[in-house]
Amino acid sequence: MGSSSEDFSVVVLASDLGVDARPFLLSSDGDGDNWHDCPAYLSDEDFSDLDALQAFRVEGTDNYGNRIFRIVGKYFPAPVVSCERLKKYVFNKIFSELPEGPFCIVYMHSTVQKEDNSPGMTVLRWIYEELPSDYKERLCAVYFVHPGIRSRLVLATLGRFFLSGGLYWKIKYISRLQYLWDDIKKGEVEIPDFVGDHDNILEHRPLTDYGIEPDPLHLSEVPPIGYSFGRYEGRWASREYVT
Repeated sequence: MGSSSEDFSVVVLASDLGVDARPFLLSSDGDGDNWHDCPAYLSDEDFSDLDALQAFRVEGTDNYGNRIFRIVGKYFPAPVVSCERLKKYVFNKIFSELPEGPFCIVYMHSTVQKEDNSPGMTVLRWIYEELPSDYKERLCAVYFVHPGIRSRLVLATLGRFFLSGGLYWKIKYISRLQYLWDDIKKGEVEIPDFVGDHDNILEHRPLTDYGIEPDPLHLSEVPPIGYSFGRYEGRWASREYVT
């Protein structure tokens, strides 16, 4: 059996962590990898369907002068958007609307369902690691609104391994909206009604934060997934990846 001088690597992923392996399996060779250095190429793709979801928006500034990149997790239909298209869309949004100056991310995790709204931590890490270094440096903070006990535990135990050190230490957990106003003035970022409703539930039923009490929004007020996609059924292929 002949030997080869070519290097190779082995990536072992725990199957019970919900890790999406696609970013690790995509080829890193070829000319296509530098697409994020070509804004003209990005502008040719139509992202109007993703814009209509309003899951990703640039709004206002925080108290330190950083532009706000707002992300509402509940608005993102993860089962029907490929990780590659998500990356292109996020890059297009950042490159076109945040070309210079410091910025922050306000991520609203309120009532997010892992199966319906989360692309996976490895996909998010992949997107971040693909950003040019100057954009990573300009990202000053990540305000994680309504993280929940599961998110806290995952990030506390695995965050240092899956997230680069710079990003890990930029995350600030915001358990209640009242704490967000310490860093961002009211009116600078739009808060969806359901986020405010969820905040009120947590305020009056604090054990919901720890998964001890059920969140009634998850049980009765959140529409089924078929309805969630109903507004965009003409644009989305049912539960198939949009590429």
